[in-house]
Amino acid sequence: MNLSDDISQEVLLDLHRRMVRIRRFEETAGKMMEDGKIPGALHLYVGEEAVASGIMAHLSNEDQITSTHRGHGHLIAKGGEFDRMFAELFGRATGYCKGKGGSMHISNMELGMLGANGIVGGGPPIAMGAAFSNKFRKTNNVACCFFGDGASNEGSFHEAANMAALYKLPAVFVCENNGYGEYTPQANHQAIVDVADRAPGYGMPGVIVDGMDVVAVYEAAGEAIARARAGDGPTLLECKTYRYYDHVGVRGMGLSYRTDEEVEEWKKKDPIDLFEARLADQGYLSAEDAQAVHDEVLAEIDEAIKFAEESPYPDPDAILEDVYA
Repeated sequence: MNLSDDISQEVLLDLHRRMVRIRRFEETAGKMMEDGKIPGALHLYVGEEAVASGIMAHLSNEDQITSTHRGHGHLIAKGGEFDRMFAELFGRATGYCKGKGGSMHISNMELGMLGANGIVGGGPPIAMGAAFSNKFRKTNNVACCFFGDGASNEGSFHEAANMAALYKLPAVFVCENNGYGEYTPQANHQAIVDVADRAPGYGMPGVIVDGMDVVAVYEAAGEAIARARAGDGPTLLECKTYRYYDHVGVRGMGLSYRTDEEVEEWKKKDPIDLFEARLADQGYLSAEDAQAVHDEVLAEIDEAIKFAEESPYPDPDAILEDVYA
């Protein structure tokens, strides 16, 4: 399959690197969690890299995003640094939230990352507020919120989508539909197949895109974000994707809710493998050059882990600093 002539080689290679950075970070962090080297639970983004990468390539640091419990990939694609991310996962004072936020609350206001969120459906109202602020202050900024198929059943999502459409706010609602609300198949928690079908009920466009194809995501996101910047209101973008690992960690809790055959079928659509093959076909990235990108990212991860391990823990006296209610 040929790549779009409208997308430069520079952008295509940038999309590739963003996905590789997410994949390598998540695989490393997941193994460290399973080995007991990172405390707590990590919800990994492996398999879904094309969504965050394709969308974030259109956003600046002034544009805002809200994330989910599966949020490492969003921050990495938005420009997050490995050293501060690992430090946060390690609970060290040099982390993005000074070691107090951890995986499900990691954020960075300088990048416009308003936070991962342990509350299912917690992000859309925050993004709606940011979008309202953008419109009120007459900026050209857009707020994008990420959520899953399960979160699209929450009242918080419906209220945010309704208000965003009513006021034509510069927002993009991104449903990362990986087919499961935690351990529940979509068919068991929704009577619809496509979450995007809900969009007309709010008064906004609903767009379905192959979430395993970074170019498809990039193109659809470009249209939705341009529409928002132009003052034409929000879009509901549903990205059909898949998570390779369990709801939590790599091995998970051993629950039988999907088959190995299903996972392997989705892996045949791997967003990085297929994209690297397409780039090679176009003469943009050889197999050797692709491996060099992976090696560079892994070396950066090794340095980041060393930085995190050598960083101090937060001072107990600072436990109430940066706490808001």
